[in-house]
Amino acid sequence: MNSWVISAFVSMFFAGCTSVIAKKGLEGISGDLGLTVRTCFVFVFTLVFASFVVPMKDWSALKSSNWIWLGASAVTTTLSWIFYYRALKLGDVATVALIDKGSVIVAVILAAIVFHESLSLSKCLGAGLIVAGLVVISKWP
Repeated sequence: MNSWVISAFVSMFFAGCTSVIAKKGLEGISGDLGLTVRTCFVFVFTLVFASFVVPMKDWSALKSSNWIWLGASAVTTTLSWIFYYRALKLGDVATVALIDKGSVIVAVILAAIVFHESLSLSKCLGAGLIVAGLVVISKWP
C-alpha cells in the first residue's frame, strides 16, 4: 500500500476523532469561541511540528505563488471551520460530520477542472453514492 494511502486513512481516523472531541469541548460555550481556542492550539502544535520536520533550507523554496495559494486555502479552511463549528454546536456529531464529508464531491469536481484529473467511472459512482447518502441524511427524520 502506498504511504499516501496510509496517511489518508490515518487522517480519516483523526478527523473522525476530532468531531467527537470538539463537540465535547463545546459544552457551555459558543461554537465560535470553541473554534478560536482550537485554532490557537492547532497553530502552536503546527509550529512545533514544523520546527522538527521542516529543514530551514526548505523555507527558501517558498515563492509568492505558494503564499497566495496557501493563503487562499487558509481562507477556505477558516470559512469551512466557522460553519462546521456552528453546525457542530447545534447538530448531531454524526450528521454534521457526514454532511461535511460531502466536500469530497467538491474536491473531485475541482480536481478535474483545475488539475485535469480523470473522472473515472469509480470516482463518479463514489461521488454519486455520497450525494445519495447526503440526501438520505438531510431528509431522514
